[in-house]
Amino acid sequence: MKKDLRSHWSLRKVMAGNGMLYPILGFASCVAFIYMSFGDLKLSSFPREQGLSFVERNGTRFFLDGKPLYVNGWNSYWLMAHSVEENTRPKVSAMLRAGANMGLTVCRTWAFNDGGYHALQVSPGQFDERVFKALDFVIAEARRHGIRLLLSLVNNLQPYGGKTQYVNWAWQEGLGLSSSNDSFFYDPSIRKYFKNYVLTVLTRKNTITGIEYRNDPTIFAWELINEPRCITDPSGDTLQDWLEEMTAFVKSIDKNHLLTIGLEGFYGPKSPKKSTVNPEEWASVLGSDFMRNSNITHVDFASVHIYADQWFHHLGFEEKRTYVSKWVRSHIEDCDKELKKPVMFTEYGLSDQNKDYQPSQRELLYRTILDIIYKSAKKKGSGAGALIWQFFVEGMAEYNDDFGMVPWESPPIFKLTVEHSCRLARIQGLLQENEKFKRLCSKRK
Repeated sequence: MKKDLRSHWSLRKVMAGNGMLYPILGFASCVAFIYMSFGDLKLSSFPREQGLSFVERNGTRFFLDGKPLYVNGWNSYWLMAHSVEENTRPKVSAMLRAGANMGLTVCRTWAFNDGGYHALQVSPGQFDERVFKALDFVIAEARRHGIRLLLSLVNNLQPYGGKTQYVNWAWQEGLGLSSSNDSFFYDPSIRKYFKNYVLTVLTRKNTITGIEYRNDPTIFAWELINEPRCITDPSGDTLQDWLEEMTAFVKSIDKNHLLTIGLEGFYGPKSPKKSTVNPEEWASVLGSDFMRNSNITHVDFASVHIYADQWFHHLGFEEKRTYVSKWVRSHIEDCDKELKKPVMFTEYGLSDQNKDYQPSQRELLYRTILDIIYKSAKKKGSGAGALIWQFFVEGMAEYNDDFGMVPWESPPIFKLTVEHSCRLARIQGLLQENEKFKRLCSKRK
């Protein structure tokens, strides 16, 4: 299947870049909720280390300060976009504070906006300093709240510009080899555009902290591209060549940070799992290959997305949940036995627009995913973490999609999130040495 199976999600993301500014509605109630729930977990009780360490990888596990690290986190793609204007910045602070108060440690967000409204990169090599300062704010604010960031560098999809914008730029300048979106991966001019973008972002000196991005451990890792597909070359050779070149380029600039691709996790045409684990035949001809792509030397950890309800439209919820269990276990097995790298499930969600949707389904599905990761972590396996798609705060309906939620408006998800944070903290021995987790998790007993 060659269409975007999450087009409804993409279209709603497009709405987020249409330039509308939204009043800060419900912010006070958001803060009130956090305070009432965790009144003794004020920011001052979260230790602010002056000398943060970089997250590292050793074999199939992440390490921080020599100790294993397992991630419970979330997606809020909109942080930079919401930091451009002063009147919307409080929502960014509120979201990061709320994440920290749920014991979450990593937030995945966009470090790109190519062309269009509030673009970071206005045209190839031309940047809007005001938007760059917004990204500076996101990083500085994340550090202040004890959150690390997984920063994505470009979109395969059209929202926020994506590879389509790069192709259009090359075409408009008379340099493009093709009008195909996939020329992003093979056009020399576009490769040069992207490399310049990567160099500019990674060497950016934060105007708030004074730290170059490549030297800032607040950044958990770089993600090369969100959900890469190159359907014009189902063999996967074109995408593989691009990934090998770009991962090496990133590492030539920044040897401090971990690097992942941003894959959906589909197995390619030569993989034996294409017919046993992929959702359907279409998934093997998208030009990506989980095993081949993730095995690239400069890729530090594998990434996988989970959207069974978008991949199957004829199955019932329980059948989808069974499939998700198989999908997660398969990728952990791959990383345990073959890739010998950690794997993070960097997006997982369930649409509230499914015909048979019931709110209780989210808690059941998310628990299924998190339980498998927890069991892997207990066995010192490669299941390194998961990031829910997506969280936001009140008064942001236009930035929402079929999967998003204000966490405290969904008590079962809120409870599950905190519960998972605490059980991962126990594995890591944080309940004895970290005041934040000691206080948070004592409330769960």
